[in-house]
Amino acid sequence: QQQRPTSNLTMNRTAANILDRPLGGRGSRTTEQLVSQSSFAYLYSELVQYHQSRVSSISDLERRLESSGYGVGLKVLELLAYRAKESKRETRLMNILQFVSSNVWKALFGKAADSLERSIDHADEFMIVDYEPLTSTYVSVPADLGQLSVDSYVSGMIAGVLEGAGFPARVTAHSVRLEEGEGNAVSSSSSSSQHHQALYHGGTFSALPPRTSKAVFLVKFAPHVLQRDAGLDR
Repeated sequence: QQQRPTSNLTMNRTAANILDRPLGGRGSRTTEQLVSQSSFAYLYSELVQYHQSRVSSISDLERRLESSGYGVGLKVLELLAYRAKESKRETRLMNILQFVSSNVWKALFGKAADSLERSIDHADEFMIVDYEPLTSTYVSVPADLGQLSVDSYVSGMIAGVLEGAGFPARVTAHSVRLEEGEGNAVSSSSSSSQHHQALYHGGTFSALPPRTSKAVFLVKFAPHVLQRDAGLDR
């Protein structure tokens, strides 16, 4: 009778599930960075150029970038919900916005968004501010596309997270010029990472120029979302 070969190999069931591993990214405190900034910058630049060659207007290009990020947002929400291992879902508007600007931002970019603000003029509009959005750090927008916001990819991710959580909203990305004094806040909040940011060109590295604008992600919720939230206060 033929004997089965034996093996000394055993399955390590204590190994971390891939869904439990950190995403890594800029500012991450983990020792292992799963995706390097240079790799992301190269792939994202190719993504922008790919869509640019297939559209005839800036608005169409931004919509394509938003669409590309939307699916990512849905998956990020699913991943974070799995990690939290909680059966409850968020029902309050401000709580889901804080979740996006904190938990989602940290999972994607290794840090929380710089601020979360509510519009003074419109009750259904909120703003998530990032002084150093990764998607526009290494992308140079040509003069003929001066109004283009390459951070539209992130606005698509935000919309995906909100839609998946049951808070449908229109999210748009805007590049807003830094006001006097804001530049100091940027440099002080990220001085440790700025020293490691550089562009590679012609065989040499050159430091990135200081940012003159910030990214503002405008979130405009569907009317029924605000009605539902107001009803929970009664």
